[in-house]
Amino acid sequence: MDEWYETEIRVRYAETDQMGIVHHANYLTWFEVGRSELCRSKGFSYKEMEDENDALLVVAETYCRYKAPALYEDVLTIRTRVSEIRSRSLRFFYEVFRESDGTLLAEGETLHLVTDKEKKVRKLPEIYRNRLLETEDEPFPDQAPS
Repeated sequence: MDEWYETEIRVRYAETDQMGIVHHANYLTWFEVGRSELCRSKGFSYKEMEDENDALLVVAETYCRYKAPALYEDVLTIRTRVSEIRSRSLRFFYEVFRESDGTLLAEGETLHLVTDKEKKVRKLPEIYRNRLLETEDEPFPDQAPS
């Protein structure tokens, strides 16, 4: 679970205040972008989890430590990794860097409970646990080399 997934974004005008500084709430949105893209890189999407396996990832906790401001037009790298997988929860860790100078702007984490559509806590389906634990060098079980 030491593997990072990187997503690049550019700060949009709507994400900033009058001084051109990113509003703090946008970091949580960027964490979601990083998390969604990490899942896609592992061969599945949130939509697939919800529609095909009745498994929703409900945010139970968030944390963000701001270290330096992001500014309008900055190109940012959102680094995301799974830091903990339990039977009924997942924890993701994030780092946000400015591309131009490599400055660490923020770091944070989110804890997600796995629920069904009726909001009852349930186990994380094994297929997603396995995919999240795989490294980039390992093929997905349904995509083994021929």
